[in-house]
Amino acid sequence: MPETIKVPPIKSQGIKTKLVPFIMSSIQWSGHGRWIEPFIGSAAVVLNVMPKRAILTDTNEHVIRFYHDVTTGAVTPKQVEHFLTKEGAKLLHSGETYYYEVRERFNQHPTSLDFLFLNRSGFNGLIRFNAKGEYNVPSGRKPERFRKAYVTKVVNQVAMIASIARRSDWVFAVADWKKTVTQAKEGDFIYADPPYIGRHTGYYNGWSEAEAKALFLALRAAPCGFALSTWKKNEYRANPYFPDNLTGLTVKSSKHFYHVGSTESLRHAMEEALIISEDHAVCPLLQVR
Repeated sequence: MPETIKVPPIKSQGIKTKLVPFIMSSIQWSGHGRWIEPFIGSAAVVLNVMPKRAILTDTNEHVIRFYHDVTTGAVTPKQVEHFLTKEGAKLLHSGETYYYEVRERFNQHPTSLDFLFLNRSGFNGLIRFNAKGEYNVPSGRKPERFRKAYVTKVVNQVAMIASIARRSDWVFAVADWKKTVTQAKEGDFIYADPPYIGRHTGYYNGWSEAEAKALFLALRAAPCGFALSTWKKNEYRANPYFPDNLTGLTVKSSKHFYHVGSTESLRHAMEEALIISEDHAVCPLLQVR
């Protein structure tokens, strides 16, 4: 288990940063194959597992572009520092008017730097797009957001990713989960963190009950181990889409409070579940006892 949890520079609803200890202490994997994530999202989990080889995909082209640019050096920590300082000064001067100017610019010509700026200055760390594929998160109304200490924190997070990537063989690609899961081979491990039905609407594209069921069946049929993140219940109700055929699988759960969400009703305590293939629970690779 890492002494310090690595926090990614990108935030999103459903981010797993605070669940990393729970996830890593629940999974048993040799580390000899490839770590595969068909829903990379914020990349919080892979940044802490730090596998030597990984296939990291998402249908959100903007997330993939950002991590690809950082790991290839197309976007450097120095560029991030200069950009956020310059754009932050404009935000401080013009407030949310400038936020919406950048959002319009991004929707016309998306770049990794604008994506990072919007993600860190938009409302409550959301990633959300409308039916036309346009980024539609409102302003976070914090014009002073990019103070020097905050910029330094984000720059250090970007530098951390670049450093890890230089020592690793990680492949980032825009792909749907079906294509990604079919690449799995014996010895690999699949960690799947799909959008949660009823919670992550608008993240990038739709996620239905039919796709959730198809993913679960595909993971069970994969030639390697897997872990599937989902929610089990909250104080109001149980997850009506929770898989019912769990024979041969291990289910672990942990109480968790989500701070990122579009509404107050999505920011409360819930029971997070991890469904793990039977022979892959508890991780000697990470020296968990």
